[in-house]
Amino acid sequence: MADWKKLLTKVLLADGTVDAAEVKILKKEILADGEIDSEEIDFLVGLRNSAKQNSPEFDKFFFAALQKNLLADGVIDAAEAKRLRTILYADKVIDANEKKFLAALKKGAKKTSPEFNKLYEECMK
Repeated sequence: MADWKKLLTKVLLADGTVDAAEVKILKKEILADGEIDSEEIDFLVGLRNSAKQNSPEFDKFFFAALQKNLLADGVIDAAEAKRLRTILYADKVIDANEKKFLAALKKGAKKTSPEFNKLYEECMK
């Protein structure tokens, strides 16, 4: 049986980016159950890292999905902070969108771990 994630990634990134129409489809399917699980986040991270360029629509959806996943319980623990570090530093650069995302994440969290606070401070320099 074919790996649907690999196939879908190839289809979505045939032109090097996930465009607005493709984001609309992804959003509908990923948000169908009202939750965003780790497997869905992993898929989106893979798309983001494989794209030649990320469309503004994809970036907006990606960060909203990641925030919803991370703040499901209101707490960003050490394991989530470690995973977030890996995601954000995949290209070895923290850009303006990622800083904006971190600020919103910190504001939305009821509680953050020391590991998240350290990541936040590093990225906001």
